[in-house]
Amino acid sequence: MTTRGRLRIRSGEVVSDKMDKTVTVRVERLMKHPVYGRVIRRSIRLHVHDEQNQCKLGDLVRVAETRPLSKTKRWRLMEIVRPGSEKHSLETVGGAE
Repeated sequence: MTTRGRLRIRSGEVVSDKMDKTVTVRVERLMKHPVYGRVIRRSIRLHVHDEQNQCKLGDLVRVAETRPLSKTKRWRLMEIVRPGSEKHSLETVGGAE
């Protein structure tokens, strides 16, 4: 039996929950510019498996790397760290009366 290596874990914000059992999470990191030395912000978007469809837009989540689940999905949801704010909901954005 083989032992697994260290589990790769990332934290990020849910930016899309329109797919079934899949959410898109933006993971940001800070890095120093190689020439100018200024700290800049870089981000990647991960497709994450959400079995119960429990993530909502704006949630802060923790994800772990897993085996390939589809063409682009290589991460699974571990936990929702903090629920998102209501500013992203359609009622407040659309100005419902």
